[in-house]
Amino acid sequence: MIRKVFQLVFLLVLVSALGANAKSGTNVYRNAVFSDEIKSVQLFREGNVLSNPVYELGSETKLLLKFDDLAEDVKNYSYTVIHCDANWNESFIQQNEYLTGFPDNPISDYAISINTTVKYVNYQLLIPNEDCTPKYSGNYALVVFENNNRENVVLIQRFFVVEPKVRIEGLVKKSTFETFNGEDQEVDFKVINEQLKIMNPREDIKVVLMQNRRWDNAITNLKPAYIRDNVLDYDYNKENVFHGGNEFRYFDIRTTRLNGENVGKITFIRPYYHITLLDDEIRGNKKFMPYKEMNGEYVVESQDRVKDADTECDYFFVHFFLRMPAPLMGGTVNVFGALTGWTADKSNEMKWDFEQSAYHLSMLLKQGYYNFQYVYVPDGAKQYDSVNLEGSFYLTENDYQIFAYYRDISSRYDRLVGYVTINSSVK
Repeated sequence: MIRKVFQLVFLLVLVSALGANAKSGTNVYRNAVFSDEIKSVQLFREGNVLSNPVYELGSETKLLLKFDDLAEDVKNYSYTVIHCDANWNESFIQQNEYLTGFPDNPISDYAISINTTVKYVNYQLLIPNEDCTPKYSGNYALVVFENNNRENVVLIQRFFVVEPKVRIEGLVKKSTFETFNGEDQEVDFKVINEQLKIMNPREDIKVVLMQNRRWDNAITNLKPAYIRDNVLDYDYNKENVFHGGNEFRYFDIRTTRLNGENVGKITFIRPYYHITLLDDEIRGNKKFMPYKEMNGEYVVESQDRVKDADTECDYFFVHFFLRMPAPLMGGTVNVFGALTGWTADKSNEMKWDFEQSAYHLSMLLKQGYYNFQYVYVPDGAKQYDSVNLEGSFYLTENDYQIFAYYRDISSRYDRLVGYVTINSSVK
């Protein structure tokens, strides 16, 4: 009871910040889930579950939101869409200006799970739609709330609407100052403008550089190193460098009939399935082994006979074990990736098991194929460290996302005028 009261108080405080103080410049909309009952939240371009939620303004492309509520009864969920600036604060423009349709709309596409040990309701939403279509480019927050009450927020997901006014070209290479066996990757790129009248390019253009859609280590303060005619050149040696990291770990829980990849044991403890993964070890001192993976994403799939994976895939308790000689002091060890919403918090924090000399975590996950990593989070840190636990190599295959925003002195909001994804393996 005390825990529920604490959660309610925390949620009310958080939602108050999202509402009353949203335009104060202090609120930042982040991907978040505020209910323990909400699972498997995904937002992607329709038809490509591994895609970033970006679509071109005025195009026929739609974004698809999916999530499950671990409840047997259908709930009254609604959504709204909030335009944000490049820093994810709510923009100083009204919803009726940047949206066609209605500000609040119900989520009417839902279905109850079929023949699963864990009962749930699957909800889906397409954006844009007849009731809600963004008219401006930029950053958007999709906010889902319950019982027509904007203060009862259950989840927030970021997405992007781009109007392609600039072209972005880039290259990923080994860091300039690295030795032969280096661990860092350098992302050099150019913003090529042939349409916009940019008077002050160092101030009017803001770029955001991300690795594998991670927000914790995104680079947001880059200014062009050189400006030649209509080309803004971001060719740096240190400011645009990321740890190469390591290929993501993976496991296959698409069936309970046999052990999938990196699954050690499957047991049924009525009424639920428990899947114990093979024990993991620290990879920081091991040689690099390249293999193809999904850069931290996951897909909901089944190798059993199902017609609809969204409603017929079951949920399992998945048990992670990371062997170590001793626990790490001054921080936490977390499971990390799209399966945790690219965040490290209490929900994915591992506990030290003295008897087994290992970190352990159990997560309730839907049938599918998953990528993940282990990260160390120092106390009070906003950035997660995967290097010590996973190792880092410049040969690692990574995706880099580059966003270009435009706002001059007369603008009232940040326009997203360019976007590109660059893969480190493409030279």
